[in-house]
Amino acid sequence: MSDPESAILSALSSEEGSTISDTYAFAESQNFDHNQIVGVSKSLEADAYVTLAELSTQFFVLQNEADDIASNGSQEVRVLDALVKAGDAGLSIAALQQEVGKDISKIGMGNCLKNKWAKKDKESGNLIAIVTEAKDEVREQLAALQAANGDPTALDDTSMQALKRRKLISLVTRKSYAVSRGPNYQPKRVKKAADLTKEMLDSGSYKTTTFKEYNFQTLGESVGGGYLHPLLKVRAEFRKILMEMGFEEMPTSKWVESSFWNFDSLFQPQSHPARDAHDTFFIKEPAATVSVPEDYYERVKTMHESGGSGSIGYRYDFKREEAFKNLLRTHTTAISSQMLYKLANQEGGFQPARYFSIDRVFRNETMDATHLCEFHQVEGLVADYDLSLGDLIGTIETFFKKIGITKLRFKPAFNPYTEPSMEIFGYHPDLKKWTEIGNSGMFRPEMLAPMGLPENVRVIAWGLSLERPTMIKYRIDNIRNLFGHKVDLAMTRNAPICRFEAGEEEEKKQQ
Repeated sequence: MSDPESAILSALSSEEGSTISDTYAFAESQNFDHNQIVGVSKSLEADAYVTLAELSTQFFVLQNEADDIASNGSQEVRVLDALVKAGDAGLSIAALQQEVGKDISKIGMGNCLKNKWAKKDKESGNLIAIVTEAKDEVREQLAALQAANGDPTALDDTSMQALKRRKLISLVTRKSYAVSRGPNYQPKRVKKAADLTKEMLDSGSYKTTTFKEYNFQTLGESVGGGYLHPLLKVRAEFRKILMEMGFEEMPTSKWVESSFWNFDSLFQPQSHPARDAHDTFFIKEPAATVSVPEDYYERVKTMHESGGSGSIGYRYDFKREEAFKNLLRTHTTAISSQMLYKLANQEGGFQPARYFSIDRVFRNETMDATHLCEFHQVEGLVADYDLSLGDLIGTIETFFKKIGITKLRFKPAFNPYTEPSMEIFGYHPDLKKWTEIGNSGMFRPEMLAPMGLPENVRVIAWGLSLERPTMIKYRIDNIRNLFGHKVDLAMTRNAPICRFEAGEEEEKKQQ
């Protein structure tokens, strides 16, 4: 058997006016699938070997129930035959169902009563035949339609509509094509080359090769660019808000820190559980930092061992080897302590400042739907003279109001390096409950005094994760679908722009 392309071109080769009147009939005669013939015909049309004219043919096909009627008779006639066979006593509905089947009984009984072929006895409730025989018009109509291959003209409109109401037939539209010769017709198609190759130039075959025409007006395939991850979109919005509030971004590109900056400078004791290996990732190589400011180191050591600024310290032997251990930072507050130290010792002395950071931190935690070993921390701090807890609450309320969270609550908490400390709770309109969204506090004098800050300088600070507001914003219920190797790239591509509305606008919407 020849291939479809050869069969089509051969059928058109007998004379100049040769045509294929219908691709469907041609496919059947040549034992080809019609879709295959259509596909090849369209390919030949693209090279102008043939021209196509679309044809549309409508016909009826019998449903499964109609096939049964055409073979065994309609339901009403089969019910009538059963009633006639039962005689004058007729049949009860249960007996009729047992005789002809439940489905046939249900449809046939109704049509028998409608056609007045049977009646229902008032005393016994049985169905009794009124006529002894009836013409099976439905079966005859279906047989006529089958004989005409579903031609709609085989039956009158009334009969056709009756069969359609009973869902015995359905109308099908078949698309096919008439095929005739095109301007480039040849008995055998010569494939056109798409590209000019080095081999063609070397051999000279390009001189006789037929090339495809180039469309210099086409725009070409669109180039897929990069897309911002939802975390980066929320991060950009947070940066804009914090900068509007007068904050300066801290340099947080250094992920590896020493235990001194990550823990000791924050007045966190060396025996604290957070410094254990099961909570922190320690670095094997290099295992220890090279140096820290020695004068500052000695003041921090003294504060830990014997206290100062009204504190008695932790009363233990401060170990240098513990302070010099390298680790993946567990919070960006390690950068905050370095910035405060520089602020206290800069040329010209201390100047009030506002700092923020949004960057990655690492903790040795058990991973689940809401926790990963690495996440992003948003942190802000204000260093100024005579700040109070009221300044902290006001700053926090201003920030959260700008991201649309107006309902806040504060709960007393404990942090090693802040006192007083507060957990921040916000009302979640979707969950209809209060949920923890951050932590805050005022840095302790034991942390600030060794840095060399003036005695009446206070530092207020707060922090939250970047992942939680992003998950709420984009309705993501599992953090592993947001960050990590399981992230769906289509989600990143389709994520909308992040925009936080101010608190007043959000409240109006909720009202």
